Amino acid sequence: MSSPMIPHRGTVLAFDYGLARTGIAQGELETRIAMPLAVLESTDESFFFSAIASLLAEWHPVLLVVGRPGENQEHAFGLRCERFARRLHGRHRLPVVLVDESLSSCLAERQLVEIGRRDWRHRKPVRDALAASVILQSFFDGAPWRDPLASKEPA
Repeated sequence: MSSPMIPHRGTVLAFDYGLARTGIAQGELETRIAMPLAVLESTDESFFFSAIASLLAEWHPVLLVVGRPGENQEHAFGLRCERFARRLHGRHRLPVVLVDESLSSCLAERQLVEIGRRDWRHRKPVRDALAASVILQSFFDGAPWRDPLASKEPA
């Protein structure tokens, strides 16, 4: 399977896709530091993709990263993540890389508890964006990635 051309410079946006909420993180290829950016409600598809388009217009990313459960897990949610990644690629014609998101939400949850957010109600609004930053940092740190989108059309 072919790999996308990864630019040396530019902004990257990462997505921790979920059926109810999707966390988004931002980072730069030069600094390789990921930061939480936003959490979008995913239930209203029209609003969801419009909000993503607004973020892309604001940040002008050169690459998108989408978290996908376990590289070898071909279950329904993994396939939904791949479909979301294909749709991003099809709508915005940007390279999209899938990254194993295993434990990203658990790591985000743990980081929030460690900084004193003990009440889950205070963690929930930011957890998904923090999980997206874990996914993006994993990409920056050289975790295995793949791009099955090059030969597929958007769904």
